[in-house]
Amino acid sequence: MRRIGITIATIMFGSCLAQAGEKGLMHCFAFTPIKTATQAEWDAYYKATDALPSKMPFIKHVWVGKLRGPLTITNATDAAARKQAAAGEAATSPITVTRREYGACFWFNGGPEVLKQYTAHPYHKEWMAAYEKVRVAGTTTYDIIGQ
Repeated sequence: MRRIGITIATIMFGSCLAQAGEKGLMHCFAFTPIKTATQAEWDAYYKATDALPSKMPFIKHVWVGKLRGPLTITNATDAAARKQAAAGEAATSPITVTRREYGACFWFNGGPEVLKQYTAHPYHKEWMAAYEKVRVAGTTTYDIIGQ
């Protein structure tokens, strides 16, 4: 009985290790929604995003949705104002605050070079048409390279 328990524990532990450190590239971005976007526009965006893996074979999986907590980005218009704000002083020029409330991540087969395939793919333009209807221009984007 003990041998069976050890075997099961070894299999479970081994499967967890096999998942850790997946190879590939995770392309993620957070965006600010257009407040007047309709439910039909959101549905079209979600449908277009869900179709990415079937349209672009180098995409393994997609995640999309509302962020658990908004990402707030504060930006000063000049270097002096940034230094003042960082020091806790009143800034002498305007500071903008951007709230990113939604996000998406696309898991790619391959490394950073696959981003060129992604942006050049014909479906990217179709997907962007749906995406542009639900987001304010500009995103906070980052890529994670699997080790």
